[in-house]
Amino acid sequence: MLKTAFIGYGEAGAAFAGAPAWTGLARTFDIKFDDPAQAADVHARCRADGVGIAANLSELLTDADAVISVVTADQAVGAAQAASRMIGADRYYLDFNSVAPATKRQASAAIEATGSHYIDVAVMAPVRGSRLSTPLLVSGPEAERGREILVQLGFQQVRTVGVQIGDASAIKMLRSIVIKGIEALTVQCLLAADRADVVEEVLTALGSEWVARIGYNLERVVVHGERRAAELDEVALMLDSLDMPTEMVRAAAAVHRSLRVAGTLSDELQERFLASDIRRTIS
Repeated sequence: MLKTAFIGYGEAGAAFAGAPAWTGLARTFDIKFDDPAQAADVHARCRADGVGIAANLSELLTDADAVISVVTADQAVGAAQAASRMIGADRYYLDFNSVAPATKRQASAAIEATGSHYIDVAVMAPVRGSRLSTPLLVSGPEAERGREILVQLGFQQVRTVGVQIGDASAIKMLRSIVIKGIEALTVQCLLAADRADVVEEVLTALGSEWVARIGYNLERVVVHGERRAAELDEVALMLDSLDMPTEMVRAAAAVHRSLRVAGTLSDELQERFLASDIRRTIS
């Protein structure tokens, strides 16, 4: 298998690098490693997942054939620029981050200036549970080679969608308007219903199919709100580039970003819609 380095070890990094098929084969570096308050916990998760720990980015990239970037949206360009100072030539940099096409092109410029190859990758479904079966879209001048590498690494659903850097990301960004917009609407509806003391009536009006999704949508905002808000910021950048209004996605980003959402949920709603381990993290 190719020597693979993961920049970032959040939800996506852990889901992919920690897949059973990769036990002992992947290494990672995350900026949390440099934070004394977080390093021990992240290191423990890496060891439990069988993922190698690099002391710094330079060590991570040494001899890596393929580099997979899975950082937060606001760190995507910074990660590529940092990697470009030490990656060397003729490596493959697969950017999985959920950012606007223009942001991907900015990141690709840094990598391609080194003589390495940049692949735009879009993650098209939640990674938790799916791991290497998560659907991926790939684009760029070397999209087919990127697809081959991902298949070689064990990814099971990889499809090329264009020859331009940003083609894959454009699809992901536009999909996020719907997915993350609905999540934000769910949270705002539930909070307002709770404030108005009409939760049961609103849930009845929505119907059982909607009610079944509320817990999941609420969890995504409570646990991953900041990251998802950063992605919606990138959606707004894309809409700006298309000369389209951005008010709706910026409002959705504000809901995702608002950490006080957890604090405003009543105990009853938390117990009804959030798993116990999630409730502990926001108590």
